[in-house]
Amino acid sequence: MKNSLRILLLLSSSLALLCAAPARAALAVQSWTQPDGARVLFVANHSLPMLDVSVQFDAGQRRDPAGKAGLAELTVASLTRGVEGGAGAPLSEAQILDGFADVAAQQHGGAGQDRAGVSLRTLSSRPERELALGLLARLLAHPAFPQAGLERDKALTIASLREDATKPEAIAEKAFMAAAYGSHPYGTDASQASVQAITREDLLAFHRSHYVANRAVIALIGDLTEEQARAIAAALTRELPQGAPLPALPAVVAPEGREIRIAHPASQSHILIGAPALVRGDPDFFALTVGNYVLGGGGFVSRLTDEVREKRGLSYSVYSGFSPLAQPGPFQIGLQTKKEQTDEALRVTRATLQRFLQEGPSAAELKAAKDNLAGGFALRIDSNAKLLENLSVIGFYGLPLDYLDQWIARVRAVTIEQVRAALRKHVQTGALVSVIVGEEGATPAANP
Repeated sequence: MKNSLRILLLLSSSLALLCAAPARAALAVQSWTQPDGARVLFVANHSLPMLDVSVQFDAGQRRDPAGKAGLAELTVASLTRGVEGGAGAPLSEAQILDGFADVAAQQHGGAGQDRAGVSLRTLSSRPERELALGLLARLLAHPAFPQAGLERDKALTIASLREDATKPEAIAEKAFMAAAYGSHPYGTDASQASVQAITREDLLAFHRSHYVANRAVIALIGDLTEEQARAIAAALTRELPQGAPLPALPAVVAPEGREIRIAHPASQSHILIGAPALVRGDPDFFALTVGNYVLGGGGFVSRLTDEVREKRGLSYSVYSGFSPLAQPGPFQIGLQTKKEQTDEALRVTRATLQRFLQEGPSAAELKAAKDNLAGGFALRIDSNAKLLENLSVIGFYGLPLDYLDQWIARVRAVTIEQVRAALRKHVQTGALVSVIVGEEGATPAANP
């Protein structure tokens, strides 16, 4: 107990120091590919006695089999439900959680559209580090996927789906993705039926096909030498199998522009407008980032806020954003408004977007956007956790290793002409999907 308390106190003080530590713009990112094919990115940070690790795979929701949407999320959630023998005795879920807690380590897992995996934060001192990393390697390579744990996770997922079916914002997002992406996996969301259909055999097969060494991306940042980082990365994938090439996914097809209205008793209409737009790593990313800041990404200083909120009082907040993915991720505008103001809010939002696509930003807007983005960049990398996510993105999507070092310079180099050209290329008004949830007399939402 005394040892656990000492570790917790040390971890707490380390986290406090981490939050107070100034962010560094220049990062010495080291990268290599292991003999088993895993890609590793490592940044040494000796200011704190801590280590953050992420292991990601091409195992996101886009890899869910037909009729089994939700499998990617259930697989990663089930990794900690039990461990088979492997290099040691079998472990129950309680033993795994206790093992991490005993050394004050924090382990998380999750699945997005493209990728899925786990992360770990632990003290870098050797005894604590080795125990936490050993557990992480075992649950990655030898998950037991006990039936009882799966049934519990399915029940929780279904309960969450039922709750989401009552929330206008969740209904709108689901309808938007389905309309924008059609039959593409990005547009297919989990349902009660698809989750109920998932079996333990599905988890085993999905894990066997996707949690493989040759498609692993490992990111490490913390109090390590390069030699230690290489040994840790090798140990994390040592017992993972090699995977066969994954089948190609269908292309994202631009949708036909249309409007969908869904009834809901909420006091406000929830509106989403957008379409597939941007691939991660596209050279237009920085021009779109600057342009979007002016349009709707800059909060109270954006065009949309000025037109929709300030001049007309149609919404408390309105935003726009690009979410780049391995295949074209969505451009989206979102807002809420009183039901009786829905049509006016739509008209003003669409007119503001159309005008911005035609004109682009003014010189003053461009300068202000670049100054704010460059000035706020430190907040994107002001903790090991944020740096870890950035490293994972760089590794998974194959971005340049100096991506973070060049970020401010790339933003400052953007011109008005580049913004105009990028917006016109990636935002096609004829393909925009509009989803309005909340209007009286509209079609009710379908059951999930």
